[in-house]
Amino acid sequence: MNRRDFLKHSGVLSGAALTASPALAATAETPLPKGTAEHVVFLWLGGGMAQVDTFDPKRRGNSKASPKLAGSEYTAIDTVVPGVQFCEHLPRTAKLADRLTAMRTINHHLIDEHAFGTNFVHTGRLISGSITYPSIGSIIGHVLGPASPDVPAYMLIGYPNVSRGPGFLGAKGGYVYLVDTESGPAGFSRPEDVTPARVEHRRELLEPLTARVPEGSIIDQYRAAQAEAMRLAGPDFMRHFRLKDESADLRTAYGGEFGQRCLLARRLVQAGVRFIEVSHNLNFINGTGWDTHNEGQQNQHLLIKELDIALSALITDLEQQRLLDKTLVVIGTEFGRPASYDARGGRGHQGTCFSLLLAGGGLKHHGAYGVTDELSKKIVENPVSIPDFHATIHAALGINPARELFDGSRPVPITDHGTPVAAMFG
Repeated sequence: MNRRDFLKHSGVLSGAALTASPALAATAETPLPKGTAEHVVFLWLGGGMAQVDTFDPKRRGNSKASPKLAGSEYTAIDTVVPGVQFCEHLPRTAKLADRLTAMRTINHHLIDEHAFGTNFVHTGRLISGSITYPSIGSIIGHVLGPASPDVPAYMLIGYPNVSRGPGFLGAKGGYVYLVDTESGPAGFSRPEDVTPARVEHRRELLEPLTARVPEGSIIDQYRAAQAEAMRLAGPDFMRHFRLKDESADLRTAYGGEFGQRCLLARRLVQAGVRFIEVSHNLNFINGTGWDTHNEGQQNQHLLIKELDIALSALITDLEQQRLLDKTLVVIGTEFGRPASYDARGGRGHQGTCFSLLLAGGGLKHHGAYGVTDELSKKIVENPVSIPDFHATIHAALGINPARELFDGSRPVPITDHGTPVAAMFG
């Protein structure tokens, strides 16, 4: 029994009290939207994507003028959605704008620092000294589990980090990660001399020891994670990482390293992985990645073009595989960037107004949602907090954003009072 049920049944929280509370009454009267998506591909643009240079273009600026003129670095182009424009380096994505929504009024009020922003966008909560909150990937993997018993629920294509981890859910809410798309995750291919019989013999030797491990302990969690790894080890799981099984034309359509990661994500969706995070630009092709301070701004177009190729290919491929309505594609980044330039022509950090993106997932798409001012510095209409953004993702998957998980005996709602964006649901 959770805390609310206990109080309700003990008479402390009566039916009258519930009715008297506007927040609780609104919850009772307004049914939460419930989508039908089954998977998430979460594209992480670490460093801070500049919204004015991508999905919320404004008047042209000039980073090389003296004095510098605040504004977008690039020209805006029309999309297939009337009245919605993207940056000129997103032409492929612009043609698919009716399958996606740029959420232009995302905001948080943290110190605009990378680690804080990364953690907040992944967990939807502030860093706490007393509790480590799970990432959205761990939550979704934990709540829904894998769509197939032959794969893990949560996979990370990129480097591991506590912000992406299971937090208080423990090892059972963790992920399998890989950096190299060609080799796949390390440790899941047995050496040739280790036969299934030898593996079984080792398990039998360990069984008397593991049987004495206290249930629910940290060691027990590690044992469960180890058993999961043993279950996945072998060719049946590793075959999903053979990108060469795809046609050369399709691999070319996805583009470079990031595109191949996105292609792998589509294969993992087909295999039944519930949540796949894909990190973009580990090799900093513009010199700084999405952290476009100083001269990194001048080559930012290289990043945007690579994103355009990979994102459009992923959406198109999922649609052709009849998986787009089942797969929610998300673009995440820790904060945005101001339209003004720094002394060397780059941009600073801005968390009070920036853009994230949702595509597919059976949602009702608008091309863009929310309105910002003339330089995307302030929100004019329809603000969306990070908890609201998380709640929208959960609702798209049919998960109640108010559902409680437990840190020991302490109930913790999976979002921090997040409300799904109703306009995204039919």
